[in-house]
Order: sequence, then structure tokens, then C-alpha cells
Amino acid sequence: SPRTPAMASNVTNKTDPRSLNSRVFIGNLNTLVVKKSDVEAIFAKYGKIVGCSVHKGFAFVQYVNERNARAAVAGEDGRMIAGQVL
Repeated sequence: SPRTPAMASNVTNKTDPRSLNSRVFIGNLNTLVVKKSDVEAIFAKYGKIVGCSVHKGFAFVQYVNERNARAAVAGEDGRMIAGQVL
């Protein structure tokens, strides 16, 4: 039977430099509409997500490495999602 992919952890607040450099802050996010699973679906194309946390109006995505994070910022900055520009 098909298995759903494992959800990323909710932990995105590790403070070691490698974790900080591979974390993406997503501001101006319409969190009334956009859920954690949506954020993961949008940002998974840039690399393996190890953590994702959604807060009121913003989110963090934690990648395995900094290259993934840079690609995500370059690819999604200024994109409109649920009527708001990221």
C-alpha cells in the first residue's frame, strides 16, 4: 500500500551555524490559508526538508544544507502564494 512521506520535524530553532545557514525564513505568509504541509510541498523541490515550523504570518524551513536554502530563497522570493507576496 502507498505510504505518505514522513512529515518534517517541527524543530527549526537549532542555533549551530550550519543549521542557521541552511534555514529559510518565509515572511508575509498567509497562514490562515497556507498550512505546514503546503509549505513543505512548495519548498521540497529545493532539497530535503528536515524541519518546518509555521507561525502566524511566517514560517521557517530547515534544509539539510546551505545550498538548498539559497536555492529556495532565489526561487521563491517575490512569489505570490494565497494572495500575498513572499
